[in-house]
Amino acid sequence: MEDDLVSEDDILLRSEKEFHDAAKRNDTDKMKELMKKGVDIKAKNKKGRTALHWAAGAGNEQALRLLLDHNNEVDVEDSFGMNPLLLAAWFGRLKILQILVASGAKLNCENKNGLGLLHCAAQRGHSRVLEFIMEDLVEDVLLDRMDNSGKTAFHLAAEHGQLEVVEFLIGMGCTHGLKDKDENMAIHLAAKHGHNEVLQKLVETGVDIDERNIDGLTPLHLSSDGGHYECVKLLLEACCNVNALTNKNMNALHYVAQHGFERETSLLLEAGINTDTVDGQHTSPLHIAVLHNHTEVVRLLIDAECDLDISDNRLQTALHIAAEHGRQDIAEMILIAGVNLKLLDKQGKTSLEVAARGNHVILVDMIIKADRFYKWEKDNVISDDDDSWLGKQLSFKQDHQVETQHLRSVTWRLATKDLSRGEWKSLAQHWGFTDAHIRSIEQQWTGTKSFKEHGHRMLLIWLHGVVIAGENPIKGLYEGLTGISRTDLAESIRQKANADTSSPKKCTAM
Repeated sequence: MEDDLVSEDDILLRSEKEFHDAAKRNDTDKMKELMKKGVDIKAKNKKGRTALHWAAGAGNEQALRLLLDHNNEVDVEDSFGMNPLLLAAWFGRLKILQILVASGAKLNCENKNGLGLLHCAAQRGHSRVLEFIMEDLVEDVLLDRMDNSGKTAFHLAAEHGQLEVVEFLIGMGCTHGLKDKDENMAIHLAAKHGHNEVLQKLVETGVDIDERNIDGLTPLHLSSDGGHYECVKLLLEACCNVNALTNKNMNALHYVAQHGFERETSLLLEAGINTDTVDGQHTSPLHIAVLHNHTEVVRLLIDAECDLDISDNRLQTALHIAAEHGRQDIAEMILIAGVNLKLLDKQGKTSLEVAARGNHVILVDMIIKADRFYKWEKDNVISDDDDSWLGKQLSFKQDHQVETQHLRSVTWRLATKDLSRGEWKSLAQHWGFTDAHIRSIEQQWTGTKSFKEHGHRMLLIWLHGVVIAGENPIKGLYEGLTGISRTDLAESIRQKANADTSSPKKCTAM
C-alpha cells in the first residue's frame, strides 16, 4: 500500500500536481496560494487520489484541516477503494483518524478488498489506532468483520506477525477459531509465515492445533513447508499430531523433504513421524528428497531406517530415481544401506538398466559392485567386527586409494593391451558377473575400441569385490585368466608380481 502512494500525475494539470505535492509536504501556504488561483482541490490523479488522500496518508494535520474546510467529500475513494479514513488507519495516523471521524467520515467503510478500519490497522500493527477504534467507536465497528477473503482483523494480525495487535484483539474478545475462505484459522496463517511468537500466543488460547484448512493442511504442514524451525518445534512441543495427513495424503515430512530442510527433518524424525507415508502418487518423503537431490535429507531418512524399497506410481524406487537422474552420492548411500536390486519399474527395468540407459557409467558400475557385494555378503558369515570394518571401508564409487594403485595399473594394462575383443566378457562370466551386468557395461559406446573400456570397467568392479573380501587379487587374476585359457597372461602376471617387491600381494600358492 505504501508503494501505491507513489504519484502518477500524468492526467493532472501542472497546478493540480503542485497542489498535491504541497499537501504531501504539509505546505499550507502553497496550497492557499493555488486555491486563490482557482485550482481544483478535488482533482484526482491516475489512481483516483486527491490531495485529501495524500494529506491523510502522510499525517499532515494542517493540510488536512485546510482541505476539510473547503471540501465536504471526506469519504472520497481512490481506484483501490481507499478513502482518507482507511489510509489514516493503514499508516497509523491516529490524530488524522480522529479529525476525520469528527468531520463525519463513515466508520464502516471498506476498500475493494473488503478491508475496513480494523483490518487496515491490525495488518500494519497500529495498536494505538486499534485502541481508539475499539474504545471510542466500538458501537460502530464489528470486531470479527471479514474482508472479501474471509479474513478478520485477527487473521491479518496473525498473518503479518503483529504480536501486540494479536494480544490486544484477544483481550477484546475476538473469536479465535474463525476460518477464512480457504478455511485457515489465525493459527494456520501464523504458522505459514513463521511468526513463532504469535503462534505461541495462539496455542495458549487453546485452539485446535490440528485443525485442517481447505487443503487438509494443519499448522504443522504449513510451518514445515515454509521451513520455520521454531514454529515446527513449538507445535511438536504442544503435542500436535505429527502424522496428520493432508487431502493429498502428505505428512509434514513430505514438505521438508521437498525443500531440503535438514533441521526441520531432524525435528520431525525425533518426534516419531512415519517415514514411509506415501502420498496420492504413492511417493514417499525419500522419493521426493532423491528427486530434488537433497543429499543430507536422504541421509537423515536412511539413518531413520526408512523403507528404501517403496515404489511410487511409476513403480520406481528411490534408487530408480537416483539412477535416472545420475545422483551418485545419493545412490551410494542407498546402496550401502542395502536395497533390493531386482525390483522393476513400470517399464520392466531394474535400477541398473535405468542407469545404463541414461549413460550414467559411474552409477552403473556402483550398482554392479553393490550387487556383487550383496551376493558375497549373503554367502559369507560376517562377525560384528567384520561388519564394523565393512561400514568404514565400503564404498561403491571409483577407487582412488594409494594401496590399490599398482593393481589398477595391472588391470589397465590387461584391458587395453592384453585382452582381445570378447575375452573380457568370458573373464566376467568366470567371476560370476551376470548377463545383466555385462549388458549394462556394454551399453556405453565410445567407438570401435569400446571393448577396452568395457574390460577395464569390469576389472575394476571385480577388484573392488576382491579388496572388500580381503582376497589375493593377483591369485584371483591368475585363476581367472587360466579359466579362460589365457595361461600365458596368467603366468606373466604371476612372474611380474613375484618379481615386483612393491606389489602388495605375491602369488605363490597356485
